[in-house]
Amino acid sequence: MGAAVNLLDLDSAGLTRFCEEIGEKPYRAKQLLRWIHQLGCSDFSEMSDLAKAFRQKLTELAVIRSPEVMSDHVAADGTRKWLLSTGEGNAVEMVFIPEVNRGTLCISSQVGCALACSFCSTGRQGFNRNLTVAEIIGQLWWANKTLRDDEAIRFNQDNPNKETGRVISNVVFMGMGEPLANFEHVVTALDLMLDDRAYGLSRRRLTVSTSGLVPAMDRLRARCPVALAVSLHAPNDSLRDELVPINKKYPIHMLLAACERYLAAAPRDFITFEYVMLDGVNDRIEHARELVRLVRSIPCKLNLIPFNSFIGSGYRRSSPEAIRVFRDILMQAGLVTTVRKTRGDDIDAACGQLAGQVLDKTRRAQRSLIRMPG
Repeated sequence: MGAAVNLLDLDSAGLTRFCEEIGEKPYRAKQLLRWIHQLGCSDFSEMSDLAKAFRQKLTELAVIRSPEVMSDHVAADGTRKWLLSTGEGNAVEMVFIPEVNRGTLCISSQVGCALACSFCSTGRQGFNRNLTVAEIIGQLWWANKTLRDDEAIRFNQDNPNKETGRVISNVVFMGMGEPLANFEHVVTALDLMLDDRAYGLSRRRLTVSTSGLVPAMDRLRARCPVALAVSLHAPNDSLRDELVPINKKYPIHMLLAACERYLAAAPRDFITFEYVMLDGVNDRIEHARELVRLVRSIPCKLNLIPFNSFIGSGYRRSSPEAIRVFRDILMQAGLVTTVRKTRGDDIDAACGQLAGQVLDKTRRAQRSLIRMPG
């Protein structure tokens, strides 16, 4: 007998094939989707509407296993961060951000990252491997189950099993890794998140962030056009080459053309351009005006992200005044612009701090020289 199949690795089509291969009817896959993803069940013996013989087969041939939780921290603002083991001493993180009208789960797609953006702490690790489907969807599976149980205990002491509504309303692929560099596994996980028999999220509540892998952006548009966020961070190629090295392969004109093609598949949507604010590097008035000229023809929203410093980064966060002036220039030009509120930085959960408890495989921290803003 081979290794047990982790059912978290399988979407609806995969579960259907699995059931057929073990001599079960295809409709069993729908039952499994409900038990695994809607109800968060990992014990086959508790799946009460499955035949006893089927449950026995599942016990012998399959498992439901998410990444092991190594630590669980809650910040002063309610942001919650889990450290998840991916084996061999490596780990990834996911972060839950509660707000009044939504709950956003930020998940990882790779152990480390190969793109080496100069301001990102995750890039200091180098790249280890892609996460499996089970490791990606397992983040949502675990967080959904854990947060739902916590809500039930907190608000329904008299009836812990009472449904309390959806705690996680949005999922963003903005954790560790470049999602589009792990394309097939990420898209399979997205399919599960969209499946009404699993998590039933709308595509506008799923966001994939990319540093600009143009061919994969086109593939995502064709396969699963969810909301797209682009890590821009500079208004010209020379500066973006330094901050986001993948720009040397796919420069800004190619990236923006891909954005326009992406929107052609969903004309009512918009692109979110992410722009980390680095003191004296990309936050000057001339940068803001150049950015206006660059993106004003594309339906978009600008998300300005105050930089979250880490040891050896060589960068500093732009001053509140510089961010305000930058924002005002964009808004006066008619661009929808927000400044991201820094969340969870007291537990290293804010954007750019998702380094986890992993080795710096590139040893960049030992070699880095502090950049002084010019």
